[in-house]
Formats: sequence, C-alpha cells, structure tokens
Amino acid sequence: MAEFSGLEKARILVEALPYIQKFHGKTIVIKYGGKAMIDSELQQSVVKDIALLSLVGIRVVLVHGGGPQINQYLELLGIRPAFVDGLRVTDEKTMEVVRMVLTGKINKELVVLLKKQGISAIGLSGEDAGLLEARKLNKKLGYVGSVVSVRTEIIQSLLDDGFLPVIATTALGEEGESLNVNADDAAAKIASAIEAEKIIFLTDVDGVIVDGKLASRLSSKEVRNLIRLGKIEGGMKPKLEACLESLSNFVRYAHILNGTVQHSLILELFTDSGVGTMITGSDLD
Repeated sequence: MAEFSGLEKARILVEALPYIQKFHGKTIVIKYGGKAMIDSELQQSVVKDIALLSLVGIRVVLVHGGGPQINQYLELLGIRPAFVDGLRVTDEKTMEVVRMVLTGKINKELVVLLKKQGISAIGLSGEDAGLLEARKLNKKLGYVGSVVSVRTEIIQSLLDDGFLPVIATTALGEEGESLNVNADDAAAKIASAIEAEKIIFLTDVDGVIVDGKLASRLSSKEVRNLIRLGKIEGGMKPKLEACLESLSNFVRYAHILNGTVQHSLILELFTDSGVGTMITGSDLD
C-alpha cells in the first residue's frame, strides 16, 4: 500500500471537502452483498467507508443480501440451491435458512462491525413492524416476493435520531408469511420511498462496461437504450433496472461500484474522477 506524505493527505482531504459539504445531511442507500461481504478484509474496508460517510454527516441506510452465505448453509444442510431467472427458488426449509442467515447472522455481524467504528447501527429485517411488505411472484418460486410497500416512517425516525439502519431483505407477505426478496429490488424500493439522494450498488465488477470500456457516467436514457440494444447482459441488467426504478422515483443519482476494490465508496463519492459508474435521472445533471 502506498504511503502518503502529510501534504498529499491534506490535498486528498481538500479534494473531498466540496463533496462532504454537498452530501452532508443527505440520505444515501447502499446495497451491500456479493464477494465483498464474504472476504473479511474487504468487509472491514466497506464498513470503515460506511462509518466515515456517517461520521461526516451523511444519513446512510445499509441494505444487505447474502446469497453466497445462504448457499453455503443450504449445502451444509444437504439442500441444493435452485434458481429461476436469477431468483432463488424458496420452499419452507430454504426460507428458514434465508431468515437464519440474513437476519440472525449477517445482519448482526454488520451491526457489531459498525459499532466497533463508533456508529450507532440498528439491525432490522423487512419483517420487523412490517417494514417491507411484499407480494408473492409466482408459485414455482415459492416464498419469493417483490416489495410493494415500505414503512418509511420507521427508517426516517431512526435516521432522525442518529441511528444507521441495517436492513436484511426479508419481507412480510399478504398473509403474514415470511418472504425472500431480491436485495437489489428491496434497496431500490427503499431508496424511492424515502426519496434518497443516491442509491449505491456494491457489486463484483467495476461498473457498467460499454464496448469494452467502463462508462463512468450515463443518463437514464442511455441506460434504457443499452438494455434495448442488448448490450447489457447477465446480472448487470437487473441492477440497472433497479437503478432506473429509483431514478424514476425521486432518487437523483445511482451508482454501481466494485465492492471488492478497497475504499471504492470513498473514491466514488469524494474524488473528482470516481471509480465506478454514476447514472443520472436526467441528461442535465
């Protein structure tokens, strides 16, 4: 790791200052998952970035999944993971594991890590007080839903009182059943409902790749055209669709970053060049 002189550190802070001023008091939703959550060193890096954002006055809502960890526990129990169109087929036994891993393990680990950085984090699941309500998608997927409503007053109250909500992506169904919901979809619904300034997706890739190059900035219109032309494939498409949904519902900016790059959150938000892809709701932003 490169060592910086005192002057270089001062220049970095000066470059960050206008961004800190711009986002002070604003709300940012961060969706966290994938490889950056499994590797303990990367996890520490992400948590420190989130702590810094919070300590400089940014209101952070952390939404997390945990697909790889769920798969590990399912395999330990002799249950083979199954997916349809990228969504986990979730029967009753799988749902028990999903709840155990997301709410009982990952959620609490993140709360503890943030507490160690001096952050007053509170762990929640979408089931708590009906924070997230969802509707089942179809029978073949089982206990899988799409978020239809968010109790924004719970999140806003916690933020107003100086807490950082850490939300595990399970939800309550129409009949009071527990449902597994896609973390990207949940984060987009939450960001839209609370009218966040930004939504940030931490992924395992550098951002949106167009014609072999990283696109540092795109408009919603450009993203829709790329999807229409078939230039976006695989797991990036649903993330971009979640970005578009957020941007069409009050959120001003969406970012897709590589969470496996140390301090990518800080580099993207507090430097002139950034490191990922920023998507704006308007060509004018």
